[in-house]
Formats: sequence, C-alpha cells, structure tokens
Amino acid sequence: MKNEGETAERPDNTAFTQQRLPAWQPILSAGIVIPGFLLIGLAFIGIGVGLFLTSQTIQVLERDYTGFDKDSPCFSCTNPNTQNCTCEITIALSELFKGPIFFYYGLSNYYQNFRKYGVSKDYYQLTGDTKSFKSPQESCSPFDFDSNKNVIVPCGAIANSMFNDTFELYHIINGTKKQVPLDGKGISWWTDYNLKYRNPSFVNGSFAKAFDGTVKPINWPKPAYELDLTDQSNNGFLNQDFLVWMRRSALPEFRKLYRRITEGDYSAGLPAGNYSLTVHYNYPVLTFDGRKKVFFSNVSWMGGKNDFLGIAYLVVGSLCVVMSVVMLIVYAKFKFSDDDA
Repeated sequence: MKNEGETAERPDNTAFTQQRLPAWQPILSAGIVIPGFLLIGLAFIGIGVGLFLTSQTIQVLERDYTGFDKDSPCFSCTNPNTQNCTCEITIALSELFKGPIFFYYGLSNYYQNFRKYGVSKDYYQLTGDTKSFKSPQESCSPFDFDSNKNVIVPCGAIANSMFNDTFELYHIINGTKKQVPLDGKGISWWTDYNLKYRNPSFVNGSFAKAFDGTVKPINWPKPAYELDLTDQSNNGFLNQDFLVWMRRSALPEFRKLYRRITEGDYSAGLPAGNYSLTVHYNYPVLTFDGRKKVFFSNVSWMGGKNDFLGIAYLVVGSLCVVMSVVMLIVYAKFKFSDDDA
C-alpha cells in the first residue's frame, strides 16, 4: 500500500515534469566576452555622442526673478506688505528661439517630497465627493478648517501652497508691446485630468453651489470654482495649473510647466529681438531661503536639454572599451604563456 501511495504522488513521466527539456548554456570564452564588451562600448559611445550633440542644440533661457538682490527688478515686490505687485524682466534674443517653446516656472529649496506635506490632501474631495466637503480627512490638518470652523476645499498643505505667480510675455517692436500668446491647454498629465481628479456635480445648474458651506484655501486669492470662469473644462479641480502643482516633485529644486508658445506669429518660435516678461509677483519664497526662476526651452527627439544622459552613455561606453582592452592584454599574456609552457 505504501508503494502504491508513493507512485500516485509521483509526477508524470514527461520531459517537463522530470526536467528533461533541452537547454542551452552559453560558455563565456575570451573570444565572446572581449568582442562583446568592445561592441557594447562602441554602441554606447555612438549613442552618447548623438545624445550629447543633440542636447547642445536645445536652447534654454533662464531668469531668476526672486528679487533677492537690491538691483533686481522684482526687489520691491519682496516686501510682504506690498500687494498686487508687478515687475518686468527684460529679455534680449540675438537669434531665433526655435519653437515649439515650453515656458516653466522653477522653485528651489522647496521640499514637496516631505512626507507630511505629501499626504496632506483629501482624495475624496479631489474626486468630487461632496460628502467630504463637510468632513475632510485628518491628513489635511491644519489646513482642513479655517478659524471659523468652515471646511476648506480643497484642503491640505499641497493645495494651500499652490503657486500663484502669473506671467505675460510681450514682444517689443519699434517701442510698442505685442503680447505673445501663451497656451495653457493640456499642460498637466493626461491621467490626472482624465482619471485621477473630478469636479463635483452641478447643483441646481450652478457649479459654485456645489461648494456651499465651504471656504477657499487660506493662501488662495479666489475659490476653486472661480479658477477659470471662461472655460468650465479648466475650472475647479480640473484646472491645469492646479493639476500641475498637485503633481509633486521629488527633488527640492524643480520646475513645472506653465505654458507653451505654439500659436499665432510665434508658432515657429520667438524671433530675435527684445522682450518683456511681466511678473505678477504673489508667491513668497524668501522666508524659507527659496528662489524663483522662469525657463524657456525647446525640445528635440530626446526631450529637453539633458547633457548628463549623453555623458553617462559616453562614460559607460568608454569603460566597456577599456575593459575589453584590459581583458585582451590579460588573455594574451596568460594564454600565450600557457601555450609556451
């Protein structure tokens, strides 16, 4: 009986269950490894040269407008008692800044990856659940209620600290200003706009009534339902600037997409000449030793400017070539010595 039980539990006598399938195991000889390292190294060097040269063709214009220095055009706006302050940054282009152009704002010494900051939001609010408009999650504290115990919508530190500087770009032609159109459509992640965030339903035909009994975040100049009164698809929690801000950055120095320059007379880029960037200065950063910058950049097939990627390929490729030469020398020395013996 015991032998019958063991036979019943034994796997079927097949090539798969008995591990008799044909297999192939490469034998790594010097004739394979050395040429392999050499070919991989040459391939990486070729890719690295292409990436590095392509990166050099990408144009990037950067301007700091923090106002830290007294001679900065935005220095007067750093006074916390100054309201509705604007400043102008002059930009001179000696050649065509090829389009399409991406316009970013940048912040430094700003830790969006801090854990308590990162969880300080209510996912139910941001998906349009009006029940959470009355009882926000504890993770939003201390930005869940105002001093009068009214619920803040959207609650949390991330929403409360939303970047609110705004910009206008002008092309100066014969002493007159011509405004450059800035396109803010589709600057957020597709998944954020179409899947992750939702606006609450209209109440009695009014979007604002869905927010009855709530107040705006403390640092916001206007409530969520007034972020864009001209375009309902860009209003509320689906506002493009809001979605871009809610997508946190991993590093303390980052930049986020603000607008694109792709329309009208500037679809091919910004012609050489003088420009004026009007900054509506609202966002304070000097209290935490932060800095604010604007960036203009175009792209190529590899994306934005990134010298590091090309250099990394060059370094790895060079190491592979060096290693192949070293292995060839070692192989020749010891192999030929064995043959002579």
